[in-house]
Amino acid sequence: MKGMTEEQAMKYLQDTLFVVGGKWKLPILRAIHSGNYRFRDIQRSVTSITTRVLSKELKHLEENRLVIRTVDHSPLAVEYKVSEYTLSLLPVIKEMILWGKNHRKKISEK
Repeated sequence: MKGMTEEQAMKYLQDTLFVVGGKWKLPILRAIHSGNYRFRDIQRSVTSITTRVLSKELKHLEENRLVIRTVDHSPLAVEYKVSEYTLSLLPVIKEMILWGKNHRKKISEK
């Protein structure tokens, strides 16, 4: 990449994958961005994720400032929202969705 060494580029790529890599993080962010703010709504939207894994992933996303957790005490309700910082990832996520769609077509061709 222009303006950085191959070593720097690799480090930045590894940093990115640490934060958003894995099976669940991007689908969780997509679910929250689509309007699923409560834990159970997120869990229903991200099919086959367990409660334990969702809890762990939400904590990781919160620690990395991609998700903001708010607690309303009357009545008790916890909601998750994507942060402003997360909005910078949305174009990347959209491109990944398109790539996945095209890849699915490509591998099903004979």
